[in-house]
Amino acid sequence: MASRTVYLLPLKDDGAPDVAGSYIYMPAPTDTPYFVRFAIQGTSSICRKGSLWVNLPEPGKPFDRHSYREFKLEPDFNRTIYVDIPVCMAGAFGFYTTYSPLPEFSTKDVDATKPTKTPIYYIDVEPRLTLQGKPFPLDSLAIFSVISKFMGKNPADWDKHLRGIGQRGYNMVHFTPLVMRGESNSPYSIYDQHAFDPAFFPNGESDVATMITKMENEFGLMGMTDVVWNHTANNSKWLEMHPEAGYNILTAPHLESAYLLDSELLKFSHNLANLGYPTTLSSTDDLLKIMDGVKEHVMSKCKLWEFYVIDRATEAGSVVQAWKDGQTKVTDPKLGNVNFDGLDSVKNWPLKQKADWLIDNAMTGGDRLGERFRRKMDPTIAAGLLTALVGPFDTGRESIAKDTISKVIDECNLQFYREWDGDYAEIMEQLFNRTKYVRIEDHGPKLGPINEKNPLIETYFTRLPRNATTQKHDPRSLALVNNGWIWAADAMRDNAGPQSRAYLRREVIIWGDCVKLRYGTGRDDNPFLWDFIAEYTRLMAKYFAGFRIDNCHSTPIHLAEYMLDQARQVRPNLAVFAELFTGSESMDYKFCMRLGISSLIREAMQSWSTQEMSRLVHRHAGRPIGSFEIDEVIGGDASEGASKEVIHKIRPSAVHALFMDCTHDNEVPAQKRNARDTLPNAALVAMCACATGSVMGYDECYPRLIELVHETRMYSSASSTGSQISVKSGEGGIGSIKKLLNTIHVEMGKEGFDETFIHHDNEYITVHRIHPKTRKGYFLIAHTAYPGYGNGNGGFPPVQLSGTKAKLLGAWSFEAEDSPESQKRVISDKKTLRGLPSRTKDVRGVRIEEKGDNTFISVPDKFPPGSIAVFETSIPSAEHSDGLDKFLTSGGKAAFANTSLADLNFVLYRCEPEERDLSDGADGVYQVPGMEKLVYAGLQGWWSVLKNIVKENNLGHPLCNHLRQGTWALDYTVGRLERMSQNQDYANLSAPAAWMRERAEAIKNVPSFLHPRLFTMLIQTAYGAATDRAISLMGENVRKGQTFLKSLSLVSLQVTGFMNNASLWPEKKVPSMAAGLPHFSSDWARCWGRDICISIRGLYLGTGRYADAREHLLAFASVLKHGMIPNLLSGGKLPRYNSRDSIWFFLQNIQDYCKIVPDGIKFLEESVKRRFEPYNDEWFPHDDKRAYAKSSTIAEIIQEALQRHASGMHFREYNAGPNLDSQMRDPGFNIDIEPDWTSGIIYGGNQYNCGTWMDKMGESEKAGSKGIPGTPRDGAAIEITGQLYSCLKWVIELREAGLFMYDGVSIAGGKTITYKDWATKIKDNFERCYYIPLDPSEDHLYDVNSSIVNRRGIYKDLHRSGKEYEDYQLRPNYPIAMCVAPELFEPEKARYALDMADKYLRGPTGMATLDPSDMNYRPNYNNADDSSDFATAKGRNYHQGPEWLWPTGYFLRAFLNYDLMRRKTPEERVESYQQVTKRLAGVMQAIQDSPWAGLTELTNQHGAFCYDSSPTQSWSASCMIDLYQEALEREDQM
Repeated sequence: MASRTVYLLPLKDDGAPDVAGSYIYMPAPTDTPYFVRFAIQGTSSICRKGSLWVNLPEPGKPFDRHSYREFKLEPDFNRTIYVDIPVCMAGAFGFYTTYSPLPEFSTKDVDATKPTKTPIYYIDVEPRLTLQGKPFPLDSLAIFSVISKFMGKNPADWDKHLRGIGQRGYNMVHFTPLVMRGESNSPYSIYDQHAFDPAFFPNGESDVATMITKMENEFGLMGMTDVVWNHTANNSKWLEMHPEAGYNILTAPHLESAYLLDSELLKFSHNLANLGYPTTLSSTDDLLKIMDGVKEHVMSKCKLWEFYVIDRATEAGSVVQAWKDGQTKVTDPKLGNVNFDGLDSVKNWPLKQKADWLIDNAMTGGDRLGERFRRKMDPTIAAGLLTALVGPFDTGRESIAKDTISKVIDECNLQFYREWDGDYAEIMEQLFNRTKYVRIEDHGPKLGPINEKNPLIETYFTRLPRNATTQKHDPRSLALVNNGWIWAADAMRDNAGPQSRAYLRREVIIWGDCVKLRYGTGRDDNPFLWDFIAEYTRLMAKYFAGFRIDNCHSTPIHLAEYMLDQARQVRPNLAVFAELFTGSESMDYKFCMRLGISSLIREAMQSWSTQEMSRLVHRHAGRPIGSFEIDEVIGGDASEGASKEVIHKIRPSAVHALFMDCTHDNEVPAQKRNARDTLPNAALVAMCACATGSVMGYDECYPRLIELVHETRMYSSASSTGSQISVKSGEGGIGSIKKLLNTIHVEMGKEGFDETFIHHDNEYITVHRIHPKTRKGYFLIAHTAYPGYGNGNGGFPPVQLSGTKAKLLGAWSFEAEDSPESQKRVISDKKTLRGLPSRTKDVRGVRIEEKGDNTFISVPDKFPPGSIAVFETSIPSAEHSDGLDKFLTSGGKAAFANTSLADLNFVLYRCEPEERDLSDGADGVYQVPGMEKLVYAGLQGWWSVLKNIVKENNLGHPLCNHLRQGTWALDYTVGRLERMSQNQDYANLSAPAAWMRERAEAIKNVPSFLHPRLFTMLIQTAYGAATDRAISLMGENVRKGQTFLKSLSLVSLQVTGFMNNASLWPEKKVPSMAAGLPHFSSDWARCWGRDICISIRGLYLGTGRYADAREHLLAFASVLKHGMIPNLLSGGKLPRYNSRDSIWFFLQNIQDYCKIVPDGIKFLEESVKRRFEPYNDEWFPHDDKRAYAKSSTIAEIIQEALQRHASGMHFREYNAGPNLDSQMRDPGFNIDIEPDWTSGIIYGGNQYNCGTWMDKMGESEKAGSKGIPGTPRDGAAIEITGQLYSCLKWVIELREAGLFMYDGVSIAGGKTITYKDWATKIKDNFERCYYIPLDPSEDHLYDVNSSIVNRRGIYKDLHRSGKEYEDYQLRPNYPIAMCVAPELFEPEKARYALDMADKYLRGPTGMATLDPSDMNYRPNYNNADDSSDFATAKGRNYHQGPEWLWPTGYFLRAFLNYDLMRRKTPEERVESYQQVTKRLAGVMQAIQDSPWAGLTELTNQHGAFCYDSSPTQSWSASCMIDLYQEALEREDQM
């Protein structure tokens, strides 16, 4: 079955890509398009009136950068929104989202938010290059740079060079610009962008086309050229017709001062001798004399400060005139209500404050430099200040007024003069340093005498000639700024633009032969120029497969985008290369993302030592050997027909490199290092997993960097003779050896050899690059030749290649005659560029010894600097018949196809106590040396560790070291499955066990350095197959739900399994739910009535695990006693009846079961055998003949529970005393429950027991808290009242439908009360008993003691407790009542109360268990606290502030429900769901981060980690699933 390839791109809540680093680099387009799948959480913020906009075109449609397709985001709380976009072409593509931001939640109406747009994010797609009809991956390129003007005659010389380049294994030629050059003869100073150089191409385009065709067909070469967008030659004829294409005083008036300074400097240079200054600078003293002359004859004459300051006289006069004319404008209220004498408050301002006010409010022209005295004052506004200072116009005050405003303007100018002083100092320093460099310093060009040809300082402007063409223009337009560069400049700033003073401050290193082109902000700013350069760009794209963008970092990025769009219209799969000197990696990324740059040019000759070279090779050589498959695949079972879709997670990507052994800008090894390093440097580059390159002259061992501008000699090369090149030693450079290196490089790039091991040892570097699947590889030993290390071997020890076979391909050394005499002789050739006399020599004596599975390689004693040895390697044991990777990742789905949920609980999970239980204490979870024990014995235990190792590719992790050291982890994992498959309860595990055993044996046969990778592949495949199988066994809402819901649902699998020491029944073994792991996983501590009954709705009913829900409900129904279910079940053997709330959660579960499960109402008729006799409180053991002798239906169970509570109960716990509970005081064992028939509310408990979920008993004798509960919650807990009412309402509905035979209950005095009457009593009294009004004046309407109210507008936690203040505490329990009995609450009051809980109780994941403003608030739980603090010792504050997660689910359900009640439109209802989603962010992150793959029991304050919390708790996950179950039931409202 053909699979569809998908790359998953999740978006964050703010619309940003959820990919580390945010740089998205996709593979080249394929014949059948692959897809980018945007994944958006169904009610994330961007879904609110949201749309995703993408400019990736539809198949067959052209790309238009500004044409974005809209995909409306239809909100769905229960689903992830997917948008699939086919990828059909290469380039840089943008996407963004528009949406209306979610307003802050309020119980009142809020103003609508304004629609907003996210930034544009980018997807870069690699070009699909082809050569001779075959695809050529970018990383297989071997590029060769030539300076075109040195190639000789075309075609005679060119063909020889090109043939030699092709024979050496290169596959792309980079030509410097082939169009007509300007007067400087620099290739990058282009005279006519539209005309190819007639010296080489007399027939123009047709000659170029012929050359390109020949290159591809005969020489196996693609073509690449530079594109120069930044500048044009200073003598380009078209500039005379279009001077607006450059920066001149008309198009850039801010440059007037820079032009004036430049002109005056030229005049001064011309007149040096006449003025008596030296024209030849032999010392710094000479230069200092000239600098004094610059101050006197240039700076003073220019009066450049006038471009900074305000003309005081003129502006003061204008202001006074406006004041006289009464033309004042008051823009600041502080200046209003002026009396006759002015305004004292303003008059008392310091002079600086007055000046600042004037600058801020009245000054114009301060946005940029421009003409002299550009900074002016708005007379009317300034007159307003003047009036405040001296009062309205009066003849006698005119001179005072003028003097006053003049002083203020002087104060303004003070800072402007300071501004000028700073620029003046910079100008002088730049002039001094530049002149010193070019005239005096040894490392400078030493230009010689100052004359017309070489003036004192380079001019910053090209002055166009006066002729018939230029005389049509304004003379001010004819001086155009030259291009140049600035150290550490901001790449996004136009250095000739209005916000830069670089040309005035003389900060630009100028190129006098190039005019900087002015593009503005878009085509409308300079239509001719944009169109002219676009035509040039299209012309280049017509013939060349690749571009090198010249000076990319100083090219306007919007211009580069436009031009590349033009080029890609002509050649969609254009490869784009660039050098970027932005000084910032993040800025490099920005250019690459927006332009779709294929590779950034990196230079090996920038290295200054072997160590640094090793670092560069590390950076570009690919991933380490044995790296993990970080391109994680979903649904990628390699079995035939296993999946219709293969989904890749987009992995973080570095910017690809074009790694050059030398560029035409670099000094060659003979200059910078030692000529012998030519060979090892080239070999190390060739071993890198990226595009590589070289330059003409490198292989030939040219002695010097070729000077681009003034050099006139032609290339020569031993490889350009026309003879066939073969791999062998010989004279004339390294060309023949380069053929082998390039051949290897191309093969590795094409086949995907992207794993590498690099070792640096003194002056040696070894590189081993291998294919991650076939394990075929190439190994290089390189002895570098940096200066200062002589000719010795350096004591290089033998190299061991574990489990690897090696074959020597060749070993060579390189020698060059680089003495001063040899260099002089070569350089002095007037016609030809030649290499130093040089040769490669065979190195004999390289030894390969095989010892067992390992290979040892030794180099001979004579292996001098400049030597290399190249080997082919293989790992025979990794060559599985199907390919080991494919073998390991196939068959998982089939192996787990018949497993049950109970099987998968064992496969994936089992914490330490659970594992010990099943193995009779023999086996626990695995422990890796140097690490804590894994959290689970099953696959989740491994994957929780491995997923982060994989993400970080952390091969140095202790687990990786352990896997390399032995096969213990493999044996444990497989052996565990094999042993358990012998157990009849787990017979289905035989297939997964056999599948894993076969793959484990294959792993054992390969070298141990590969074990971490292969073990991870096996675990990942098994883990994916097992979790997929588990999800497939759950309900449709889970199967189709979002990832978060699936993760929550898997918690039901974690906590439900077989145990030998715990079950739901005394004599029957069934899977049971643990309250939490590992704290509540085993024996008596496993099954808690309250925890299970809070968890059944989510973990079982919400996941479609109806059979498990039924089993647990029947088990707890069987042990009903006192009208209660036990909190501690103990398998029915020793149940303990001390929790007043458990029965109500249980009855709510029955109601939920009947409503959610198909035909669930029939559950009422099911019969269950009773552990104790109905309506009889007598205790007897579980093996007594009376136990399980009688039966009741579930309907009868419900009736009994209601009747017993209606009758009231007063009993003492069975076996009361220290044997039952060593912490409890005697009164605590007394259980009292009594209804109040005036209200229908049931009360119970006392101050010495804790019968609700907040059940922490004090334990510290030292603190005096032993036996005193932290939260007794006696009286009527609000959640119990709510659940009682819910149950009554339900049985009323059942009775009316003929499904429940009971109408009511008996009460004291021989009376009866119907369920309707009971429910009515509760409803009529609920608000009175529980509500605390916002307005104290309403207290008399409620049962409120005003004197102890702490917070208003909430619902009490309790009614009539033993300590009255506890009634009024803000706790997260009323949302439970709101969820089950919403009718009891007035919606407006409920919303306000929920808002209070949201503000004061809700943490990042959990709900604070007590109001932070309460005196008893203690938010940090530490059960080991052995202090004398009564409140916290021994963790007594368990429920006095720590943030519990399960109440968050109830809070969000209530929040959603009551908010939806006020929403009228679908859009408004979406907002409700989005408010909930926003509050789930911390929980979503928590389950993702948890090694237990669950949600913790509680956190400390503000979500801080709590050591004593159970790390995965059933009810924490369940109550979040409840939320999704509730949303599913409300889906029609969406």
